[in-house]
Amino acid sequence: MEENFLKSKYTDCTLCPRRCHADRTKATGFCGMGEKITAAKAMLHYYEEPAITDGTKPSGAVFFSGCNLKCVYCQNYDVSHEGLGKEIDVYRLSEIFKELEEKGASNIDLVTPAHFVPSIVEAFEIRRPGVPVVYNCGGYEEPETLRMIAPYVDFWLPDVKYFSDEYAIKYSSAPHYFETAVKALETMIETEKRIIVRHLVLPGLKDDSIKLLNALHERFGNDKFLLSLMSQYTPFGRAKEYKELNRRVTSYEYNKVLDEALRLGFDGFMQERTSAKEEYTPDFDLEGV
Repeated sequence: MEENFLKSKYTDCTLCPRRCHADRTKATGFCGMGEKITAAKAMLHYYEEPAITDGTKPSGAVFFSGCNLKCVYCQNYDVSHEGLGKEIDVYRLSEIFKELEEKGASNIDLVTPAHFVPSIVEAFEIRRPGVPVVYNCGGYEEPETLRMIAPYVDFWLPDVKYFSDEYAIKYSSAPHYFETAVKALETMIETEKRIIVRHLVLPGLKDDSIKLLNALHERFGNDKFLLSLMSQYTPFGRAKEYKELNRRVTSYEYNKVLDEALRLGFDGFMQERTSAKEEYTPDFDLEGV
């Protein structure tokens, strides 16, 4: 990739739907990041969906710092909101991918990568991984950026978090979230790569979850992607400031959403409620970077 092209993507940043036009060579964008790749951890991670890892092998997860969402309940709050991480260059990132493979990773799992896509592509140009690549994101994605990295991606793993704009704005500062996520999902489907759509059921929002599933079914049917319906919500970040979010999801709430997913004919994965544990969240100690 030509240096001028890479530079241009950071001097007037439109890599995500915020399109903040920040010159990230001089300041940070909405994501909280400048142009230098910043990562908080690179590790073997055993908790992704079985379709990605065949249920037994670990992913090679690289957790990038910063985020274009501001979810108040983020389980990686110190990384996504506060920018915890270490600056690395594209050569080091390429080495990290190789090191994860050598440790036995069944895939390279890019966690929250959108704001560093041009650099990740450059790292792939230095050395393309010998295992599948997973693009693991919050769903608030720019189609042009997805197309930039699509040739290197084998598996899309987006969230679709909200149907209602009210909740998207209140809890993630993300106006037009659902329509933006749908456009991103349409782009992913166009690439004809494998897709798992994650949806995390939030406390008090089962009705929004049910509306979201129906809207996805109406737009895409039930055979364009697998659905991963998640019950692992745990109050992290600033969730304690929101009374309605300061609790776990009940079995009743999760099962009502699950029943609707089954009624609509979605295929995929469900979680046991025992997955709502803090130990499933990595300790971001800069391991592997």
